[in-house]
Amino acid sequence: MQNHKEIKAFIRHNFRHFNSAVLAEASEAYVQHIKKGGEMMLAMAGAMSTAEIGLTLSEMIRKNKVHAITCTGANLEEDLFNLVAHNHYVRVNYRDLSPKDEAALLKRKLNRVTDTCIPEEEAMRRIEKVIIKFWQKAEKEGKRYFPHEFMYQMIKSGELKKHYQIDEADSWVAAACEKNIPIFVPGWEDSTLGNIFAALVKTEKLNSISTVKSGLETMDSLIDWYLKNSKKHIIGFFQIGGGIAGDFPICVVPLIRQDMGKSCRLWGYFCQISDSTTSYGSYSGAGPNEKITWEKLGVDTPKFVIESDATIVAPLMFAYVLA
Repeated sequence: MQNHKEIKAFIRHNFRHFNSAVLAEASEAYVQHIKKGGEMMLAMAGAMSTAEIGLTLSEMIRKNKVHAITCTGANLEEDLFNLVAHNHYVRVNYRDLSPKDEAALLKRKLNRVTDTCIPEEEAMRRIEKVIIKFWQKAEKEGKRYFPHEFMYQMIKSGELKKHYQIDEADSWVAAACEKNIPIFVPGWEDSTLGNIFAALVKTEKLNSISTVKSGLETMDSLIDWYLKNSKKHIIGFFQIGGGIAGDFPICVVPLIRQDMGKSCRLWGYFCQISDSTTSYGSYSGAGPNEKITWEKLGVDTPKFVIESDATIVAPLMFAYVLA
């Protein structure tokens, strides 16, 4: 698209120093990684789906610039919440809210994520009413699926279409479903739908807690994916934020090499968009060189850290890559 080319030209001309220079360099390295036949794992933390990252990420997926995703359960579900309830979202000036204002939002069943309030009835309950049918069906048939597979089943069934309030092309989960790429969701229970699923089992509306596959099974599946794909492709790692969404997938390489004793490639590209501070000892703030000591990255792996807001940086980088 022409606007992508214009954004790329703007970045190349203006982004020359500090974090902006790293953004430009990391974007070009991403392009070269894909041109050489590489694949890319996107690790996504934060509330990027509520920030509507699907506007650019969906095209990245459809254009084969992203080949697998690891994300929090919140990012997985909140893309679909936005898909079916976008017109009911409320944007607020969060800096001026008092505790009483927050209580008023709760009374309206509006759950706030910084400046954006997710409507419980139109988003969460609307998805719950549909996904419970697929949980019950799987349970009845004695089948078990990963969280994203239930999402794909919902999308493919067409049951949600009557509720769509944005263009389906702007939903990254719908794009991932279309391309059938894997989505690894560690810690899925730490999400609205994960909470709902646990509650349904606890209240005996569902019988089995194991209908949704576990985190260890998710790691097992990731091992298989990495071993298969890294035989033919150098796989890059593009990380938005930190926490479990980043640490879970990147660990698959030392797991294979050290714990399984099998040979595999290291990650062949690394870029993290982060606002975490390295000196705090957190994973989120760990610099890429530290990952060399864990046998995740190599000395010569292209490495980039962009210390900025991912809601600004990621769409710019995606536009550059899509150009």
